[in-house]
Amino acid sequence: MSRSLTVSLVQINPTVGAVSANLDRIAAAHARAAAAGADLVVTPELALSGYPPEDLVRRPAFLARIDAALLDLARRAAGGPPLIVGAPRPRAGDGIRACANVAVVLAEGRIAAEIDKAHLPNYGVFDEARVFFPGPLPLPVTIAGVRVGVMICEDMWYADVARHLKANGAEILVVPNGSPFETDKEGERLAHARARVAETGLPLLYVNQVGGQDELVFDGASFALDAAGEEALRLAAWREDEGMAVFREGEGGFSCAAAALAPEMESWESLYHALMVGLRDYIGKNRFPGVLLGLSGGIDSALAAALAVDALGPERVTCVMMPSPYTSRDSLDDAAAVAGFLGCRLHEVGIGPAMRAFADMLAPHFTGLPPNEAEENIQSRARGLALMALSNKLGPMVLATGNKSEMSVGYATLYGDMCGGFAVLKDVYKTEVFALCRWRNAHRPEGGLGPQGAVMPERVITKPPTAELKPDQKDEDSLPPYSRLDAILARLIEGEEAPEKVVAAGFDADEVKKVWRLLNVAEYKRRQSPPGVKTTRLAFGRDRRYPITNGFRD
Repeated sequence: MSRSLTVSLVQINPTVGAVSANLDRIAAAHARAAAAGADLVVTPELALSGYPPEDLVRRPAFLARIDAALLDLARRAAGGPPLIVGAPRPRAGDGIRACANVAVVLAEGRIAAEIDKAHLPNYGVFDEARVFFPGPLPLPVTIAGVRVGVMICEDMWYADVARHLKANGAEILVVPNGSPFETDKEGERLAHARARVAETGLPLLYVNQVGGQDELVFDGASFALDAAGEEALRLAAWREDEGMAVFREGEGGFSCAAAALAPEMESWESLYHALMVGLRDYIGKNRFPGVLLGLSGGIDSALAAALAVDALGPERVTCVMMPSPYTSRDSLDDAAAVAGFLGCRLHEVGIGPAMRAFADMLAPHFTGLPPNEAEENIQSRARGLALMALSNKLGPMVLATGNKSEMSVGYATLYGDMCGGFAVLKDVYKTEVFALCRWRNAHRPEGGLGPQGAVMPERVITKPPTAELKPDQKDEDSLPPYSRLDAILARLIEGEEAPEKVVAAGFDADEVKKVWRLLNVAEYKRRQSPPGVKTTRLAFGRDRRYPITNGFRD
């Protein structure tokens, strides 16, 4: 008789450190899978602790709680199918790295096997080599009579782990993951998975987590590949989901039966969901009652407000107009229209009195000096002060609205428009802001709590961007047009190209030199900016780390 193995993929949204809540979520999913007839249940990488746990794994009390939770979960899963759950586990390491990143197999009320992650990523946002001890190349485990080869996340990106599992009798490959979202990364994951299938001839199951964790956001989109490398099953992106992959043995070995494929999202839809989910979970998991943001009538604050309403609902979003003598009537009308479209609260706090107070206070020190950015920045900082005061008094977290283009070249004011607990657009270029606004005006995201239809007037998208800190000010007075600026920045940052290579690609040499200089000197500002959703390969912060004090120039 040919053999089969029915595997439940459990794509969950854990919270780092919330061990009891994660345990309950996993146990409930295991019970549902057992009732549906699963032979094996698979959860994402480090699902019990949440991913990435960072230095929590250095806390003996945290590891002790994980150990107790594993035993509790084993008892609760007894009588049902085996469960593969990710958890940090103590190891005899080097004194600094005292544990491993482990896929724990729970069966018959006990820990039946432990598979340590062999390849520890140590690039970009990942520093697992700093906190985890690497394991040896793994061996297959037998589940329901089938030899299952477990590769934890990064182990799938190397050929040696799958090859070793195949050589030792593996019949199916199972990959628990904590793979953060980046634009275009989904295709890269699929390519690596297909490479492992092609090399081994084995079908593969890939289970990814979903949800936000600080700057990182996970898109789920778990899948199964048959022995030919074709997708047989795909779970939904950007929400918790569960599915059953049925593996059956044939003459050439096991393959995965065709099942439902969740629809794929186009790029702007996926990016919008990344920002919405990242903001929703940052606010929710940190227990903020809502958000408060300055609504200027410009495109960045309009998009940030729309994302907040979609993520949290209009009742948890408060917008504040803070006009100065330089604020145009159009800006006031547009800000009011955005709040009206979204259905959220709108307050008005004029900053004229603060400007006059600072002018009087500083007059003895400014006498005889021409106006410059000092007066402009006072306006921005007065707005930041007002928002922080409202936050302290009312409770919602201040949401910063700056974008990656501005943060790249330092076109932002420390302690002013950079104020906030989270910067939802921090890794989104200005040209992408325009595209996302057009997408949201035409579509309502699945799971979004905002309105159907447009969320901002067309004029918000089409008018020239301006900070309105002095008469007739436009962003292009200080910067190249955003279409050129963003193209240069993408080459310098994500492409890591030398300035001369950017010039050779057809960009103006003086413009490239100016952007490169601004990018370098703004590092001190970026280091003081709030966290924000990572969406690109090189986000500022944990990805791109340049010294502030830096004497090198090229």
